[in-house]
Amino acid sequence: MDTSGEANPDLESFREQWRAEVRARRPTTQASSSSQQQPQPQQPQQQTTLSAAELAAEHHLHPRKPPPAPAKKVVAPRQDYEDDYVQPRSFDAPNDGAAAASTSAQGGWTVNKTMKDPVTALDHYEKAVEREAAGSLGDSLKLYRKAFRMDDSVDQKYKNKYFPKQKAKPPAAAPVTAGGTESAAAASTPAEQPQTMKELINSFAGLAIEPAGPPVEGMPPPPCPIASLPEELLVHIMRDVAILDVADFARLAQVCKRFAFLVATEDRIWRRICLGDEFGFGGMHYHWQRQLTWEPLTEEDLLTEFEEQMQAQEKARAEKAAELDKDAADDDDETAETPDVSLLLPLTPEQRAEKHAEESRATTLAFYKTLYNSSWLRMWRLRPRIRFNGCYISTVNYIRTGQANANATTWGSPVHIVTYYRYLRFFRDGTAISLLTTAEPADVVYHLTREAVALHAGKKATNANNAVPTHLPSVPMQYALKGRWRLTSAADNPAAPLNEIEGDLIVETEGVGKYIYRLDLTLKSAGKMGAKNNKLVWRGFYNYDRMTDDWGEFTLKHDKPFFFSRVKSYGVLGE
Repeated sequence: MDTSGEANPDLESFREQWRAEVRARRPTTQASSSSQQQPQPQQPQQQTTLSAAELAAEHHLHPRKPPPAPAKKVVAPRQDYEDDYVQPRSFDAPNDGAAAASTSAQGGWTVNKTMKDPVTALDHYEKAVEREAAGSLGDSLKLYRKAFRMDDSVDQKYKNKYFPKQKAKPPAAAPVTAGGTESAAAASTPAEQPQTMKELINSFAGLAIEPAGPPVEGMPPPPCPIASLPEELLVHIMRDVAILDVADFARLAQVCKRFAFLVATEDRIWRRICLGDEFGFGGMHYHWQRQLTWEPLTEEDLLTEFEEQMQAQEKARAEKAAELDKDAADDDDETAETPDVSLLLPLTPEQRAEKHAEESRATTLAFYKTLYNSSWLRMWRLRPRIRFNGCYISTVNYIRTGQANANATTWGSPVHIVTYYRYLRFFRDGTAISLLTTAEPADVVYHLTREAVALHAGKKATNANNAVPTHLPSVPMQYALKGRWRLTSAADNPAAPLNEIEGDLIVETEGVGKYIYRLDLTLKSAGKMGAKNNKLVWRGFYNYDRMTDDWGEFTLKHDKPFFFSRVKSYGVLGE
């Protein structure tokens, strides 16, 4: 039952104006077409567009109900100290069965997985840490127990091997006067404070690129053409590097102090990065770009989006009027102007894309001055954005109590450690892949592609007639779901303050049968190594029934946040 007209009289009056204008345009179009003897090929397209618009006006395709409101944002959330020790995993090459490198989530070191069985207590401990990093708590618990049975101090040996304590530097000897006493001036001088990062970078301002010294004393030094380049050409070269790969541009700071100064202070390069669509916010989507099945948006989708925007504006206006006094609200109603219907009609896909690009650029420029203190580098590091050169992985572990064997005498019931993974991969065109499986990341991330989804589309292991060959390494992708993603903007919550407009991520995926799944997430940062936007926190998980237009909510009892992992096979651009 539709109650939108009763709840929003202004919106219903706008629909009536829209219908009247469409009806007024239809006779004019028919008269002009009948007056011409030879119709032009453009006329059928115009008639089709008008008929679709009239159909939408007459039957007004109402958008689906909004999902239940998720938990409100907390401006100062509770600090999760475990995230300080989270290090992003990196998958550089597929696991060939001989050896593969995996980065532990508890430190910045690397462990090599080999086919050899552990022998010593330290070998068992290292293997346990490796299995714990992969999420297999059951296997790691068995290995930990075996390691401590062999050597009860194996944890100290492990720490001494991978985390050795740095030797403290001896204090500098104080100068001694002729009389054998310390200098009063030296004793009264406080210890020199270390430079801050900003002071250190500023100290590189007047330095030039120093060529390398001669390989052998007495020989001429090797040539260094880049040292003689003007700064304008050097900045242009570094900007081209940043457009190709931002990580390579940041690594230029390790070459010399002059490069470090340019990387940290050259605002023109960071402005190009932020405004560009290669890695910056020009490539972020704040509106739906595709359907759930990855097909282009239809005219019905555009009309539905148009009505959703109108309802959001009407809701924001009603909330604003409710906050004001009654007299002030009456004054606003008297001075309010009737909107121009011609300017509010649904846009064509080309006009829509152009409008969204202009809005995105204007929003970026506005945030640059207000939220990020006119610093493009600060905006690049702190503003929420999606990363495409990897995937987001959520490792879920929970304990489930089993049932004791009735034929055996035991003191307690067995305990099962259940482990499963959620994967999310986002693409630049607004599509996404969602997967829930028990397969480990090393066996999944390389197959999280469109080709694998197309290969296993409609094929399940339970279908005997069209079953998936179990020998394929991409067999976990049979349960992958197509989806789409977008970031929130001011249109989703017009009444929100400026610092809470962005930061949320909405993902919609295919569901079982008539259902659609919706994931409400928030972009966060984790770890002490300076990585940003590498964590997705749950805000809500819902299912939508397309037949009854009802929403349901999944419980998030065991689900954990998603953490970003770079996958080299996806490429720099994540295509």
